[in-house]
Amino acid sequence: MKRLLSGIKPTGDLTLGNYIGAIRQFVEMQKKYESFVFVADLHALTIYNDPKELKKRIHDILAIYLASGLDPKKTTIFVQSENLYHANLSWVLECNSYMGELSRMTQFKDKSKGKNGEAISCGLFTYPVLMASDILIYDADVVPTGIDQKQHVELARNLATRFNNRYGETFKLPEPIIPEEGAKIYDLQNPTKKMSKSDETGKGVIMLLESAESARKKIMSAVTDSDNKVIYDPINKPGISNLLVIYTSLKNKTMKEAEEEFANSKYGEFKSKVADAVCEFLEDLQKKYREIVESGEIPRILDESNEKVEKICKKKVQEVFEKIGVGR
Repeated sequence: MKRLLSGIKPTGDLTLGNYIGAIRQFVEMQKKYESFVFVADLHALTIYNDPKELKKRIHDILAIYLASGLDPKKTTIFVQSENLYHANLSWVLECNSYMGELSRMTQFKDKSKGKNGEAISCGLFTYPVLMASDILIYDADVVPTGIDQKQHVELARNLATRFNNRYGETFKLPEPIIPEEGAKIYDLQNPTKKMSKSDETGKGVIMLLESAESARKKIMSAVTDSDNKVIYDPINKPGISNLLVIYTSLKNKTMKEAEEEFANSKYGEFKSKVADAVCEFLEDLQKKYREIVESGEIPRILDESNEKVEKICKKKVQEVFEKIGVGR
């Protein structure tokens, strides 16, 4: 069975976009792959986080993973910082990375422009190498990723190839998996912008742990157009298309089925049905989330996972250290 690896960074409360674009995919893929899914808390340190809030978000993500259907018997769920070998390997890979290739990474390029360019952390520059370490240390075959994150998997492949050429065959070359539909959910108020957990206003973002009543209001006030035709056309009808992706993802319908269902519907009726689907989903997820938190099972699951991942990572890092010549 091929091995899958992915994680989510705890830099904000998880959104409906995180569920549809990532977590939902993890749940389906655990049937097909040996899955490793983690909370990427070390990656959160590229910006300042209130320590108490960061700790809470880590715990929330773990509970949401489980509430969403990730099965600890099929998926190894862990917290990145609890495995020190990730950072060990990252340093070795940094020493085999080039300034030029890291300066071309999209997030660094975007955030280093303008007045605040000198104030960004070194971590923002080097974090793609840590991401490569996360992937390569497990010999991951596949990495589910959004289109905007594909660049990071390509860097991991480049670093693996460079290391293998210098020191001998060591790392597998991972392949990105980009879901064709539902991979990206957009902001309800600005449907040309990704729905982001770091959004400051929150008006166009549905959080997984917010009330169903609040989510309904956001859906009903979502930006659409004046055409009054419910069809999937991301270029000319981004708002309606975004709502259709949300609806089809949560109801497990094809786009054609949804278009036929709403062929004679006005926008108000269509939005109401989307809101019903979102509220039903949130209420079910939050019920399971509360049950998992109250069960006290998370520490046990993490302890078992840590024992497994530490063995895998220790072996890989010892192999790397031996090949590069460090240690006794």
